[in-house]
Amino acid sequence: MRITELFNDGQFVVTAEVGPPKGIDCSHVVKEAKEYLSGIHAVNVTDNQSSVMRMGSLPVCVAMKNAGLTPILQLTCRDRNRIALQSELLGAAMLGIDNILCLTGDHTRMGDHPGAKPVFDLDSVSLLHTVSQLEKGVDLAGNELVGEAPKFAKGAVVSPCSDSVDAQLAKMERKVMAGAEYFQTQAVFDSEKFISFMEKAKQFGKPVQLGVIIPKSAGMCKFMNNNVAGVHVPQHMIDALAADKERAKAGITSVEIAAQIIKECRPYCQGLHIMALGWEDKVPELIKLAGL
Repeated sequence: MRITELFNDGQFVVTAEVGPPKGIDCSHVVKEAKEYLSGIHAVNVTDNQSSVMRMGSLPVCVAMKNAGLTPILQLTCRDRNRIALQSELLGAAMLGIDNILCLTGDHTRMGDHPGAKPVFDLDSVSLLHTVSQLEKGVDLAGNELVGEAPKFAKGAVVSPCSDSVDAQLAKMERKVMAGAEYFQTQAVFDSEKFISFMEKAKQFGKPVQLGVIIPKSAGMCKFMNNNVAGVHVPQHMIDALAADKERAKAGITSVEIAAQIIKECRPYCQGLHIMALGWEDKVPELIKLAGL
C-alpha cells in the first residue's frame, strides 16, 4: 500500500524508523517493529544511516513486508551511482516495496568508514527526478523499460527549523517539481519555527509529516545542537532532562517532551514521523500521550 493513498483519504499518517543490524540477522529488528510499531501506518528502514555500514535497507523492507508491516525504503545517493540507484529501485518494485524516501545522504567522513569514497552521482532532487522517469517507463538515459513501469509513493525530507528557511523552501519547491509527493521533516524541537515554516510551505500543496526525536538525555541534546544541521533543542528542554536523571533515564521526561511538541504542531501538519533511535518500545506510550 502506498502511503500517499492515506494522505489522499485525509488520514493523519504516522510512521517511525528503524535501523538495519550490522550483521546478517534482522529478526530482532522485525520482532521489535512488529511488537511496538504495528499500530502505526508505515515503518521507514534507514540506508546506512550516518554513513555507518549496516545491512541494506531493501532486504529489511522485504522482511518487514513479510511480517505484515508497511515498509518505506530509504535510499541515499552517497553509496551508489545512477545505474545502481535505478537498479535498486526496479528491484524494490519487483519485490512489492512501493514507498520510498529519497535522500542525498551523510558524507562518508561522518561514519565508521571515513576513508570510503563517497559517490553522490545524484542528489535527492535528481534522484526524485530519476524515480519519476522510471515511472514513465524510461531510464535516466532515455532507454525504454521492458514491461510494466514501477510506481512509488515518493517521499523527501525538509528541515523546517534550519537557519535558512528560504533555502529550505527553495529546495522543497525543487523536490516537488522533481516529483516528491510527501515530506518527512528533520527533527523539530521548536514548535513556533515549525508552525511558521508550515504557513509558508502550504503553498506547495504536499502533505508534511512532523519529524520528532525522543530525546534520550541532556547530553544527547547538546550533541545534536553542536553536530546536527537544522536541529536545535531549546535550553528549557535540556534543563528538564537534566533535572531528574532517573525520569529521563526511564524515558518519562523524553516522551513528555516529544508528546508536547506533537500536540503543538499537529494542527499544522498532515502526519508524524517518529525517530525513536532505539527506543521503539516508547512509541506506543508517545502516541497515547500525544492523543493520536
